[in-house]
Amino acid sequence: MVQPIPAAKPIIGKEEREAVDRVMQSGMLAQGPEVAAFEQEFGAALVSGRACVATNSGTSGLHLGLLAAGVGPGDEVIVPSFTFAATANSVALTGATPVFVDIEPTYFCLDPAAVEAAITEKTKAVMPVHLFGHPANMTALQAIADKHGIQIFEDAAQAHGATWNGAPVGTFGDFAMFSLYPTKNMTSGEGGMNSVANADLERRMRLFRNQGMLKQYENEVVGLNNRMTDLHAAIGRVQLTKVGGWTKQRQENAAFLDANLAGVGVPAVAAEASHVYHQYTIRVTEDRDGFANALRTEYGVGCGVYYPIPNHRLPSFQRELDLPETEKAAAEVLSLPVHPSLSEDDLNRIVSAVNTVAKAGA
Repeated sequence: MVQPIPAAKPIIGKEEREAVDRVMQSGMLAQGPEVAAFEQEFGAALVSGRACVATNSGTSGLHLGLLAAGVGPGDEVIVPSFTFAATANSVALTGATPVFVDIEPTYFCLDPAAVEAAITEKTKAVMPVHLFGHPANMTALQAIADKHGIQIFEDAAQAHGATWNGAPVGTFGDFAMFSLYPTKNMTSGEGGMNSVANADLERRMRLFRNQGMLKQYENEVVGLNNRMTDLHAAIGRVQLTKVGGWTKQRQENAAFLDANLAGVGVPAVAAEASHVYHQYTIRVTEDRDGFANALRTEYGVGCGVYYPIPNHRLPSFQRELDLPETEKAAAEVLSLPVHPSLSEDDLNRIVSAVNTVAKAGA
């Protein structure tokens, strides 16, 4: 029997296990020196030295960032509908209103024209998502934000190491969140990391993360418990030393698929962008779900549909909106394996399977 190729695969090695054991032996398991070191090292490696604040999940990172930035009831934050629900959830959890707008069709990121059209007197910020590892158009979005006096918050959950015009994602917004979930380009087991533009925002984020206190029992605000543990930070510190090599491998795997796939729309990359391929997302214009089922059941090629139900149509939001590019993407996208653990044989199997299924459906 042919071994199935997983759609995504966390890579955990001896170094990560040894790091966890080191922390276990230290007796310091909660937020401590490993978290502080991880924050410093992440900032130096991925966001040009910006201050970083670690959290227990990416969603917590978005929520804390919004709270720290003063987002709350009566405010609006513009977000894409074509993304994971955590983006909009984090806004709603502050009491503010997520305003869903359409994406541009080429890179699956926020359409700047749609963003500008959605701005009202209540708009506090825009939150672009660097979806699948491709940066949003930060040049256009920054110009719009400057023109209207609104803030930018980046959802960089899937974009560790991606760049726009040579600048790393995570360095454009007042804050930016990177997810460290197991299937992301690097992991801490579970967690998030926020890069922060200024000291006041960083301080407020740290307050909200830890029950509203920086000094024990001196609670300055009503806060949460969104701390990262030293166990998770130890894993993240090891992964941070590997993510550059893994990104290069993802890009090489993507280039191989680009050169050899036929009959499907392969992902485009903007001239200003470097894509880190958290997901290698193609378009299948006819019977995407049947196409995916054939890959899985007939060829053992794992694949994923991200995201079949746009946020505005989820039961949690239920908005009647006309977002045609979002709806089209939700019906057509299919993500193929591109993770760094793929072998040459795996890549050839993926190409053969996709091309065969595409030809059969033509």
